Amino acid sequence: MPTLTELAVEVLTTADGRTKTEVSRRNAALWFAARAAGTPIEVGTATPPLRPSRPEKPALLPPREVPRRRPGSAVGRIALLHAVAHIELNAVDLHWDIIARFGHVPMPAGFYDDWVKAADEESKHFNLICDSLERLGSHYGAMPAHAFMWQAAEDTAADLPGRLAVVPMVLEARGLDVTPGMIEIFRKAGDLESVAALEVIYAEEVAHVAYGSKWFHFLCGRENLDPKPMFHALVRQYFRGSLKPPFNEEKRAEAGLPPDFYWPLAAETPTKDRM
Repeated sequence: MPTLTELAVEVLTTADGRTKTEVSRRNAALWFAARAAGTPIEVGTATPPLRPSRPEKPALLPPREVPRRRPGSAVGRIALLHAVAHIELNAVDLHWDIIARFGHVPMPAGFYDDWVKAADEESKHFNLICDSLERLGSHYGAMPAHAFMWQAAEDTAADLPGRLAVVPMVLEARGLDVTPGMIEIFRKAGDLESVAALEVIYAEEVAHVAYGSKWFHFLCGRENLDPKPMFHALVRQYFRGSLKPPFNEEKRAEAGLPPDFYWPLAAETPTKDRM
């Protein structure tokens, strides 16, 4: 039986999106089946690629060069779904990468349970959005996308607390802010299938942000560090964007992110170059 980190690398080195998510869901099922049977898979260690394998398309552009389309049009709504699909595929890789890249860091079994579950759910999300795209006559890869999310992974490749701070606690938390508005766009357009897909994503993303907060606090506690200033320092060090309101304070609090974690950062003007 391969180790968990080897199963993670298998996902990371699979290029096609539908195939990647199929491998992801299969490997997640293997992990949980072994846990349920009392014969857990060894975590092990592995050497993941710096960047995951990806399909030939979409072309990846700097965020400022990705064409913007108004979501009020049919083409604009397809572009919005395409962007969501791209985010979800990145999230699949990000969750497996945290397992593969940090297998050498001693962590409780629950850490791996959480990120395997998150990767499995992100795989489901990607396929739900791809189904919507195909129903609307498009597909993932039909439009350009950006590489901003994976840049965060590269920047935090040697820093587990930094990865947790930037990816789930900043990037995924942003999804909690913007998804209700996206749901309303598709509801007004009468696209109830896309509404249903986005509602599944919205409900499950709260837990993914919560996993980040939980394990960030765990690591800070283990080192006797105050989580709030540590979070602020790591976001300032690694995050290349800016934190902008409005914030979904209710859902962020549900995920373990109190306002005094992100509002002070939102008040600052970023000094780092943005992607």
